[in-house]
Amino acid sequence: MSQENNSQNNQKNQSNQQQDINQLLRIRREKLAALQEAGKDPFQITRFDVTHHSQDVKDNFDALEGTNVTIAGRMMFKRVMGKASFCNIQDLKGSIQCYVARDSIGEEPYADFKKYDVGDILGISGEVFKTKTGEMSIHAASVTLLSKSLQILPEKFHGLTDTDTRYRQRYVDLIMNAEVKDTFIKRSKVISSIRRYLDDQGFMEVETPMLVSNAGGAAARPFETHFNALDEDLKLRISLELYLKRLIVGGMERVYEIGRVFRNEGLDTRHNPEFTLMELYQAYTDYHGMMDLTENLYRYVAKEVTGSEILTYGEHQMDLSKPFERITMVDAVRKYSGVDFNEIHTLEEARAAAKEKHVEFEEHHKKGDILNLFFEEFVEEHLIQPTFVMDHPIEISPLTKKKPENPEYVERFEFFMNGWEMANAYSELNDPIDQRARFAAQEELLAAGDAEANHTDEDFLNALSIGMPPTGGIGFGIDRMVMMMTNSPSIRDVLAFPTMKTLGKENQ
Repeated sequence: MSQENNSQNNQKNQSNQQQDINQLLRIRREKLAALQEAGKDPFQITRFDVTHHSQDVKDNFDALEGTNVTIAGRMMFKRVMGKASFCNIQDLKGSIQCYVARDSIGEEPYADFKKYDVGDILGISGEVFKTKTGEMSIHAASVTLLSKSLQILPEKFHGLTDTDTRYRQRYVDLIMNAEVKDTFIKRSKVISSIRRYLDDQGFMEVETPMLVSNAGGAAARPFETHFNALDEDLKLRISLELYLKRLIVGGMERVYEIGRVFRNEGLDTRHNPEFTLMELYQAYTDYHGMMDLTENLYRYVAKEVTGSEILTYGEHQMDLSKPFERITMVDAVRKYSGVDFNEIHTLEEARAAAKEKHVEFEEHHKKGDILNLFFEEFVEEHLIQPTFVMDHPIEISPLTKKKPENPEYVERFEFFMNGWEMANAYSELNDPIDQRARFAAQEELLAAGDAEANHTDEDFLNALSIGMPPTGGIGFGIDRMVMMMTNSPSIRDVLAFPTMKTLGKENQ
């Protein structure tokens, strides 16, 4: 058969399938119209009192057998057998079989039930029992149509597998894929566990502005907007840092915020332009204190969410029960590249080492920038087990305290697992004079075309001038943490509604 004939047959099959779908959709609307005409409009129902979820019934079957319960959820399966039928109701916690008999619910309600469609939302009251085959079930005494589904769910056997559709229609994804719902339940547990741990450590949760005139605190390009009422250009925040530090200046000694930040950057398996960040700041401690907090927090959350201190991600197992490794960036680069930056004293020597190792750099990069490029090129992929990489070069750390014994480096660490950066922490810079000089260096980078460099924040400098105590601070990527706790391959799998290109523009 020719390609042309194949193409024509495919088009004909697609056309027939679409006609079948349109017919089924038309029938569903006709059923709704008939219900409304009969005074049984499901959309007029405003409340239905539920006593149990499906899994509650199964978990407590011995105590509930023979008693009446009321459940509600989406009908995912129906088998009509004359005067009696079976259906499966899916709710938040799972699904349960229901036995619906004409003699139990009445002739007219049973006739209505037989017309209900898979996807409809039902409320069922009845007695808990076990079928002859041993399946825990509910013998319905009443069935109430709570909402009519006018669309058709994906065919159960094949499920919803198209990735793009899953992300765009997350509501269908949650219905069809139980593991997706479990991921988002675990995401909620991750965040509540973090809050519980930090609250128990004396931290206070706060909120800071999302719309700001100066988006600082990170190396990232912001989204920009305009506030009509004040005729002023504003930006969406890229970080939580600078406002939280203002609160430390004001005497709030332990603060944290979990919130959305926005960075005008690309999309990949670990990046989404809006994501959830948690930052915390603690007065009178340093980056060593932040390492201890991070180690304890990760263990606590893993145990709460997964029940174990061993995390499996892909082919790797990460052991959180052991002390996390601590290594300086210079030592890590020497270990994996063979280049010792303790023996490199000038920019020219750093450039020569980069050329020898085929590490690409730009004209404006300084010695510390090149050290960081070596780290990214040779080290990150090896950091599978929990590892703190400490003591970064000052050039890439504009908000961090210098190491007193070696001012080319700062008291900073990045926390790595699975080869990913999971957190970033400092002994916070609290010297307003030094901070102004660092901002000036950032302004030079901006002038040279670096769109991710920071602007000088005069109000923040004024806050530092009032006086900020020695402070440790850290930022956690919540989405990556959830990926790790749920073995999810992409950040889009842990964002309920990830950023997607508008339909119709995918190929533009």
